[in-house]
Amino acid sequence: MTRLLVLFAFVYVAAASIAMYAQQPQRDGPRFDGMRLVRPADYREWPFLGSGLGLTYMEANAANTAPPFTNVFVNPASYRSFVETGTWPNQTVFVLESRRSETNAAPNVGGRFQGEMLGLEAEVKDTRFPDGWAFFNFGRAPALDSAAAPLTGDAVRSCVECHTQHTAVERTFVQFYPTLLEVARRKGTLKPSFR
Repeated sequence: MTRLLVLFAFVYVAAASIAMYAQQPQRDGPRFDGMRLVRPADYREWPFLGSGLGLTYMEANAANTAPPFTNVFVNPASYRSFVETGTWPNQTVFVLESRRSETNAAPNVGGRFQGEMLGLEAEVKDTRFPDGWAFFNFGRAPALDSAAAPLTGDAVRSCVECHTQHTAVERTFVQFYPTLLEVARRKGTLKPSFR
């Protein structure tokens, strides 16, 4: 009888644990393999923050080619936290997708639309990194890497410099995401240096 009660108690505790785990929201922050960021396969299901046409860190292209589109997505938990607080929590993941700018397709006679993917990058806020932020490049499409190491050296210096000097909230370009810019204004989290 005692063994039966112990077995029943074990089964009950196991079932309750499984049920509790199933009710918890799935973690949508960064996943790492060592220090390499695993490319989020479902980022297109995340909140879409905005799209830019020709936003670049470099001088204008002398060949006068069509500027690419960039689309920015953020993990859902961090989006919800930002809407509540005006700041990005630890384990925030931004994904930047670059796409070719196209114009030649019927019935279009003058506008631009997004074409094939060119590349994929990410920015992560996580305390595992020395200054709390890191940048990743998954490479050029169609051969994107499944995981990427944090950028280092000159490659990351220019990212950090720009994301420190020219961003509206923390190291993020909230000024390009109108609905979040309004949240930051209401919450008083815009950087003092931002105009």
